[in-house]
Amino acid sequence: MRARVIYNPTSGREVLKKNLVDILQILEAEGYETSAYATTPEPNSARNEAERAAIDGFELIVAAGGDGTINEVVNGIAGLENRPKMAIIPAGTTNDYARALHIPRNDVVAAARVITKKQTVKMDIGKANDTYFINIAGGGYLTELTYDVPSQLKSVFGYLAYLVKGAEMLPRIKPIPMKIEYDEGVFEGKASMFLLGLTNSVGGFEQIAPDAHLDDGYFSLIVVKTANVVELLHLIALMLNGGKHIDHPKVLYTKTKMVKAQPLDDSKMMINLDGEYGGDAPMTFTNLIQHIEMFGDVDAIPNDAVTAEDEAFEDAEEAFIKEVEGLTDEDINGDGIISKPESEEKN
Repeated sequence: MRARVIYNPTSGREVLKKNLVDILQILEAEGYETSAYATTPEPNSARNEAERAAIDGFELIVAAGGDGTINEVVNGIAGLENRPKMAIIPAGTTNDYARALHIPRNDVVAAARVITKKQTVKMDIGKANDTYFINIAGGGYLTELTYDVPSQLKSVFGYLAYLVKGAEMLPRIKPIPMKIEYDEGVFEGKASMFLLGLTNSVGGFEQIAPDAHLDDGYFSLIVVKTANVVELLHLIALMLNGGKHIDHPKVLYTKTKMVKAQPLDDSKMMINLDGEYGGDAPMTFTNLIQHIEMFGDVDAIPNDAVTAEDEAFEDAEEAFIKEVEGLTDEDINGDGIISKPESEEKN
């Protein structure tokens, strides 16, 4: 058997490069003839290598890096008839996919050892027109903050970077007129976001789609039908309190195998695929059931990788909510949208 490790040498402060020998030894001990490929800044570096290795007959491809690296590797093999098994070694910012598979997120060697358990899950994969995604797809102002977070800030501060940028974006949040077609119906109206989830973890939040399954062939569709800051704050609190936001009247939450999304007027609606810009709507999304077999900790052993970073994330959440609660009526116009002085908008 042969395994190809496709790793991002810059992920996680170069932690993969420093531990590569140990990772290769673990795979070799499992009977894999193992080799490694370091991605380059060129577009589709990981994707092209994954496709080449799959066509060459490698039985296992290990994607080592952040969610972006994993997404590229999936895009390299998802369109092939004969797809190798996949494993992931997370070394990025949020590592949503690792959370879903119960893979250690702060110890790349421990993550590699998950392969030795020989436990796999046949994971659903999303397809957006001709592009594949592994975790989320979405559109609307609330999904656009990931584009604006510099990669260096992501690496250093992780989740905190997203919350800080989210606070900066509050003055820009406004609804977009959109049409969302899904299995059981159609939503037409104004919404600040629609989101399709394949797992229960999005941007480090594990309760956005609380009842998501990894292999049932369904997306979790969420449409947030408000841009009112007070209501958004309430939804955030409900989400953090056990995923109770899905029962709120301003939230459409359902399961679906297909979604078609488009803006209703001349508004531009950028589509977010796994945290990166994936093109503009209109776009059609389909769920490919149990499409790629992934190694994971199926026993869901408690994750030893939960460290002080998670405590800092909780503190940042509280600070973020307090900041929004501190807004006055003068800060919010009649539609519940935050306003800022023109001089501040230009800075």
